[in-house]
Amino acid sequence: MNKSALALALGAAFLAAAPAHAQSTNVTVYGLMDAGVEYVNHATATNASQLKVISGGKNTSRWGLRGSEDLGGGLKAVFNLEGGVLLDSGNADGAMFKRQAYAGLEGDFGRVVIGRSFTTTYDLVIQFDPMGFAPNYSWATSGPATGPSKYGMTTAFDNLVKYTYKKDGVMVGATVGLGEQNTAEEGRKYALGGAYKFGKLNTMLSYEAINGVNVAATGRHDEITAIHAGADYRDGKWRVGGGLRSYKLVSGKAATADVKADTTWLGVSYMPAPYTITGAVYHVNVKNVAAGQDADPTMVVARVLKALSKRTDLYLSVAHVSSKNGKLTGLSRDDAGFADTQNGVTAGIQHRF
Repeated sequence: MNKSALALALGAAFLAAAPAHAQSTNVTVYGLMDAGVEYVNHATATNASQLKVISGGKNTSRWGLRGSEDLGGGLKAVFNLEGGVLLDSGNADGAMFKRQAYAGLEGDFGRVVIGRSFTTTYDLVIQFDPMGFAPNYSWATSGPATGPSKYGMTTAFDNLVKYTYKKDGVMVGATVGLGEQNTAEEGRKYALGGAYKFGKLNTMLSYEAINGVNVAATGRHDEITAIHAGADYRDGKWRVGGGLRSYKLVSGKAATADVKADTTWLGVSYMPAPYTITGAVYHVNVKNVAAGQDADPTMVVARVLKALSKRTDLYLSVAHVSSKNGKLTGLSRDDAGFADTQNGVTAGIQHRF
């Protein structure tokens, strides 16, 4: 997204605001509380197993405030404050409003927000994750934490300007994270893409580019690009879909090889109410490494979910991961692995308010 396009998006929002007159304001307190018990083997340096309470087995626990003010003429002011919660300890998951903190305008032109929020790429990809962007046992946004890179994407930007437009099965958007560094491109982040619905088929394509901070020794910065594509078909009680991420990191450090990997996933869900039964496979094809050094991990997941009400679910997830060439791997994108294979079982409850 170039500067001219960004200026046009902002200009359209401000012009639309010209005749604004406040009509009404609403504020909603919302949240999602997800807690479970997990068993995993090969969980420590001595390859011991662990049984532990976890927060966010299916979705990240969070709470927030969101609201809007009717400005008249179809225009609204919008805001959102959202933070993560760790139910196993009661601690905040990062900064108070690490997940989202923004204000903006919404109207017939779409929505423009400024602050911190999820990227356009994130908004698109989570719709095509068969596990629904589960913190446990999903690699749609990232691979296992034990790789030289997680081969993933950046889910949220600080200092962002984000534009989103949705209408009649079409979603398009672009996000710019202003680097606020010494040079124009240093620390700058971009994400753009779109989705389109063809009857029962949904499709998605997105592009992301992340620039790091300059390395003093070379005067260069890391440059990460990630291209995503996905498709999802839903018919009655069945859903079949998959996605692809092509990831590349060009290092700003001296004599450091680029990092390349393709992540693919495929999932099938059967939904006889009140149950949802899902099976998924995630695979990372690690590239640009010496022969015999690629891990190429594969994770297989199965989950049964029972809806107790519109707001409360019980779930049971089972997963297995293995890698090649004796390389370490693990099920989680956050916890390091200590063997070339790992098994896990999570039973949990999720409540939304």
